[in-house]
Amino acid sequence: MSIRSDVNLLGRTLGQVLKEQEGEAFFELVERTRALVREVRAGGSDAELRAMLAGLSGPDAGNLARAFTWYFQLVNLAEEYERVRVLAASGGVRPQSLAQAMQELRAQGLTAEEVEALLARLDLGLTFTAHPTEMRRRTVRRHLEQVARAIPTLSDGGVDGPEAAGIAAHVEALWRTPELRRLKPTVLDEVKGGLTYVSSIAQALPALQRDLHAAFREVFGRDTAATLPLSFSSWMGGDRDGNPFVTPQATRETLALHGERAREVLLGLIRQAFADLSQEDEGEEAYREELQSLFDAVQDGQTLDLVGHLEALEARLIRDGQRRTAEQLLSPLLTVARVFGQHLVSLDVREHSAQTGAAVAELLRAAGVEADYAALPEHAKQELLIRELRSRRPLWPAGEGLPDTLETAVGPIREVRDAVRRAGPRAFGRYVISMAESVSDVLEPLILAREVGLRILPVPLFETLDDLQRAPQVVWELLSLPEYRAVLGDDVQEIMLGYSDSNKDTGFLAANWALHEAQRQISDVCRRAGVRWRFFHGRGTSIGRGGGPASRAILGQPAGTIDAGLRITEQGEALADKYSHPVLARRNLEQALYGLLLSAARPAGELNPAWTDAMTRAAASSARAYRALVDDPAFLPFFEHVTPIHEIARLNIASRPVRRPGAPTLGNLRAIPWVMSWTQNRANLPGWYGLCEGLQEIGVETAREMYATWPFFRTVLDNAQMSLAKSDPLIFDEYLRLLPEGDAHPLATHLKDAYARTVALVQDVVGAELMANEPRLRESISLRNPYIDPIHRIQVELLRRSRGKDGGLDEFERPLLLSIQGIAAGVRNTG
Repeated sequence: MSIRSDVNLLGRTLGQVLKEQEGEAFFELVERTRALVREVRAGGSDAELRAMLAGLSGPDAGNLARAFTWYFQLVNLAEEYERVRVLAASGGVRPQSLAQAMQELRAQGLTAEEVEALLARLDLGLTFTAHPTEMRRRTVRRHLEQVARAIPTLSDGGVDGPEAAGIAAHVEALWRTPELRRLKPTVLDEVKGGLTYVSSIAQALPALQRDLHAAFREVFGRDTAATLPLSFSSWMGGDRDGNPFVTPQATRETLALHGERAREVLLGLIRQAFADLSQEDEGEEAYREELQSLFDAVQDGQTLDLVGHLEALEARLIRDGQRRTAEQLLSPLLTVARVFGQHLVSLDVREHSAQTGAAVAELLRAAGVEADYAALPEHAKQELLIRELRSRRPLWPAGEGLPDTLETAVGPIREVRDAVRRAGPRAFGRYVISMAESVSDVLEPLILAREVGLRILPVPLFETLDDLQRAPQVVWELLSLPEYRAVLGDDVQEIMLGYSDSNKDTGFLAANWALHEAQRQISDVCRRAGVRWRFFHGRGTSIGRGGGPASRAILGQPAGTIDAGLRITEQGEALADKYSHPVLARRNLEQALYGLLLSAARPAGELNPAWTDAMTRAAASSARAYRALVDDPAFLPFFEHVTPIHEIARLNIASRPVRRPGAPTLGNLRAIPWVMSWTQNRANLPGWYGLCEGLQEIGVETAREMYATWPFFRTVLDNAQMSLAKSDPLIFDEYLRLLPEGDAHPLATHLKDAYARTVALVQDVVGAELMANEPRLRESISLRNPYIDPIHRIQVELLRRSRGKDGGLDEFERPLLLSIQGIAAGVRNTG
């Protein structure tokens, strides 16, 4: 069976269910819609299709969107299984594997000892975050998981074949299952959704650890004690930036869920190890006694150094001649314990700098230290905060309850403090300060943490273009403070880089260059300060938010900027795409580790000054073009007409509002709905606009040379290719019909022309059609278009009707949300 045959069989199964559940007439409507869309894409007239859609009732439009959405859910499963099938059949050294990493490191001249030292100093931190396009209920996900498990049993027997009966049953159940939440998801809904993937990851980790040891042994001729440089964190339940629902209670409940899930995972693995260590002589019986005592301690919720106990047990097994037992039977438990511990994932707390500043101002005012902290200039704020850090006294009287405004700021820190006492220091990750602009922004959380007696490590998040350009100076001033260095100690300084807001602020190319330069300069600052550092990349799933293949993004990092490793956000649909199956989890983790090891081993060096000069000029030219577009007075009304941004804002998609507080502007619109809106209409503007002007500034010949030999530039253009390939002018034309002027609007004409010029110039530079180096992705896009086109057209029709009514969404709310979900499933990396 091939992917096309799997897709065809799943499609026929859905068709059979539609006939049985909705009747022959509805099935014929689905087929007629698909046929008409194919005709239009082939160049035919769209008059009949337009008339048919205009005549649909709201419920029929919703069901039609559902039918094509379920098709995409099934296609996604088929594609996932195809990846599993390819990986299972691959022989030899897989590209971007740990085996290839070891070979390439040795070819670069690294010794076994140097590779071990590299593994010891690195950490790849993957951080789960919520995302509104992952809207599927857990009931729906369970049915889809059952379908996925049955796909390997399919044969050419079609929908009547015995293997397809189980799939048909789940598809039938899915059609009658409400796929949408009637209420806005809670923070805990998002937490539980994120934790769904822990099981697959836990199954993948032991195999990945064995891959590492086998690859090292094969390349360097000896064994190694190196462990996986992996850790996992989460923002779900701790990300307070603009989300009023992440209360201290939500954080407490999140941490409790982490503990419960960690116990489940560990107890299952301890049971398995207990069963496997079945030898009966007196010495081996002690192994089982040790495992039983660990089981009891974990079950009772005792905090213990679990890894230390297991490593001691491993050493005893090896001393007793039981090396295979240690490597094969105890290894799964030990590997998972190292990565997940009793905490499962480290919960970060994130808050906006304005909120931490306001909380500190209230504390200082209440303590009689400073009546108007917020009005102080930056140097005075720093002096005051440094004086406070030298003191150990709390500002709030001991035993007195905090007012609500302070409780919302201090409460989450208190909750992670309590979790650290229960589950160990890794229960809490870092304190991330959004929109960090100054040294005082980074010092303020230290004052809040002192109130509850917890040491925290603050992570400034530099998001806008101005913040990124100012970041090296801010980090230098911060690391120059003895009081701050005393807090940091020998720990790693993390610096988070915001891809989303920098892109929204200055456009695709200029944001990428600003991020590149910020990393180079901050790395130099940390070296001079004698501090180890790690960048935390706030990447989404779309190109416009820093997304794209993780290994490619890591390999594109500036040389010499990876010191203690790096962290990356993983969110929403990316979690399902990467971690829904143990084989996929193993593959995605090995690819990311491959990229990390090769990038970290790359020595810092001087870049070609002609290239850096060209990129500086290109970024400036690109940014001017981008700002000219979004600053045009006509742009915001245009954006609101041709995207479903208002509808996204009104739908129960995510727990967090789509805007930061304040009057609605483009500036306070969050990057996720900004990017998501442009992927819904297939313009994908954040992933390419302004690139043409930048490339023109560089010149084609120089750009070709840069693309061929500079990993950063190659990554930028490859990501742009993906975004351009997933754009669709034919579909964007449909959304332009929502404008009062239609596609005669000056901005409509401009954007269509800009897209065509950008595609032509990118293809000229790379010397091939878009995505020629990614044939499987090109096939996937062509496979999906005939089925995603109808959902786009249905969405446009629903938007036209709902906007023409007083009172808004009403009966169009459900079918519109279904269309948004369907397009997200079809396009995938949507935000």
